[in-house]
Amino acid sequence: MNELLLKYGCNPNQKPARIFMEDGADLPVQVLQGRPGYINFLDALNSWQLVKELKAALGLPSATSFKHVSPTSAAVGRKLGDKLKRACFVDDVDGLDDSPLACAYARARGTDRMSSFGDWIALSEPCDEVTARLIRREVSDGVIAPGYSKEALALLARKKNGNYNVVQIDPDYLPAELERKQVFGITFEQGHNNCAIDASLLQNIVTKCRDLPADAVRDLILSLLRL
Repeated sequence: MNELLLKYGCNPNQKPARIFMEDGADLPVQVLQGRPGYINFLDALNSWQLVKELKAALGLPSATSFKHVSPTSAAVGRKLGDKLKRACFVDDVDGLDDSPLACAYARARGTDRMSSFGDWIALSEPCDEVTARLIRREVSDGVIAPGYSKEALALLARKKNGNYNVVQIDPDYLPAELERKQVFGITFEQGHNNCAIDASLLQNIVTKCRDLPADAVRDLILSLLRL
């Protein structure tokens, strides 16, 4: 399938709306549940780029919370201490410590719960049951991930009376080298931003203090990642 009809465009009056592949290839995404709109897919594809790059840079399961094509927060899968669990309102989630992916989303969602209210979620790994339980109880518009366990899908199927947006993406999909977009009928074109962000960028420390802790390296890489 190389095109997908959307609920509507940026606004309800902007119909028809669709996403499609200009070269006739199959879309790298599949809607498993719900009916996403134009902004939903802008959030989905931009947020997926972020968690994919974050996982590649740090080698850790990653999650982000997106609102209107901007990340409210992003995090990697590290266990939360008791105080942080309480601050992120996840101290009652059974099995949280056993799911790095759920820890990543708990951190991302908990960073700014007001901004994340009604978010779009991106996960770098297939969604597991613990992560799905966490997602199910939060107010959000949808989720994109490279896969979903049977248990996770069953949980998400009950969210919003079966209307919750669940999107699966091919993790091996790579965009074309040239990217284009239209603004007011004019087409813009540029090369895809494929600059690698990793620890090698932080090797040339120009200050007298050259001791850069691993936690600082991780946080700096996260902050340098772009969309």
